[in-house]
Amino acid sequence: MALAAYEPDEAMFARQLLSIQAQTHKEFVCLISVDGNFERVQDIVKRTCGDDDRFRVLGYDNRLGFHHNFERALKEVPAGARWVALSDQDDYWYPQKLTKLLPYLDDCALVTCQARVVSAEVSMTDPDPAKGGLTDRKNVGAADLLANNQVTGSLCAFRREVLDMALPFPSLAAPSQYHDHWIALCAMAGNGVRIEDLVLQDYVQHGGNVVGESSQSLVGSVRNTFRFVRRYEGKASPRSICRIIYKTGLGWRTLMARTLLQRVQPAGQPFPADLAEALDVYAKPRTVRLVQLLAGGWRRRNVPTMRVLEILLGTVLRPWCP
Repeated sequence: MALAAYEPDEAMFARQLLSIQAQTHKEFVCLISVDGNFERVQDIVKRTCGDDDRFRVLGYDNRLGFHHNFERALKEVPAGARWVALSDQDDYWYPQKLTKLLPYLDDCALVTCQARVVSAEVSMTDPDPAKGGLTDRKNVGAADLLANNQVTGSLCAFRREVLDMALPFPSLAAPSQYHDHWIALCAMAGNGVRIEDLVLQDYVQHGGNVVGESSQSLVGSVRNTFRFVRRYEGKASPRSICRIIYKTGLGWRTLMARTLLQRVQPAGQPFPADLAEALDVYAKPRTVRLVQLLAGGWRRRNVPTMRVLEILLGTVLRPWCP
């Protein structure tokens, strides 16, 4: 499994390591990629896990961000591994998570569970499943998955061969590039994605989350645009704002579609028809058909209104976003 770490809270990180160590499925190696200051993380792992050589800290000092930090860990997954699971640094896995998830990989390329959504305080003090909400991941078609990701990395496991398609990750200087969204599409190109209503971990929410369980409002979307534009574009000029809006909605999806098509087509790999069409629509992109796909996803309640607006706004701004 691959765990991405960045300046972890020691108590929460140690608790997550112990929950992985306590898995009823014992045959695994946990590769911990540290996004800077690896000696501190290495010390925490040593004090928490003792001489358990299944836990291996990958020593890096340079910071890449969570997207490429996961990529760095996944590049170290042995070729002989049968499956891969992803872990955040501050969740809490229930003991039978791997035991229950892995059998599903006989029939699909990637499987995702559900989780109890709680604060760090509740997760550490109250095991009552009624305390906290639940994630609502669901099985959707390829077009809806491309528009609105249903696969949270820390909730999933997938076959090792998915990495043959996924690595190296596509890269875009925008907050929308998510390793799990990309991996989900690569799994769709293989034996598909399956989401099971099994609550197998705590998904801990706090102020430091890179991604959390929250619904996006118009005000929040505008606020995030101005928060991210300087980080990714260097300045908050009108052109820079247009670029970050485009990348966040349509741009990231266009990049994933083009990258996946480039990797699958030369290999002559059989391709699910619905995924092939969705990729073609986003890769061009074909505006009329894109509107139709988004409208269908919205009617099915698989693509929220704000996501539809973000993507459609990208079609308007694309001519100004080289």
